[in-house]
Amino acid sequence: MITSINDKNKDFFQMVFEVVKLIPAGRATSYGSIANYLGAKRSSRMVGWAMNTAHSNPEIPAHRVVNRNDFRQLMEQLIQQNSKK
Repeated sequence: MITSINDKNKDFFQMVFEVVKLIPAGRATSYGSIANYLGAKRSSRMVGWAMNTAHSNPEIPAHRVVNRNDFRQLMEQLIQQNSKK
């Protein structure tokens, strides 16, 4: 658990927030995908911490970022919905 945010973490969090703002409405992505996009492939947990701090900021659509298990479930639901059409 992060008890204080240093300047390096603030910069990373800000980069995460900027990426999250790019996610279109109706879409979702995973913590790992954002970490990979930022060139920090092994930092998905840090992305999660950033999202945890973002829930109080309505400008950041934190609800569009999920963990890999939730992302997998969303994908399976979409496949099932599309196969019924």
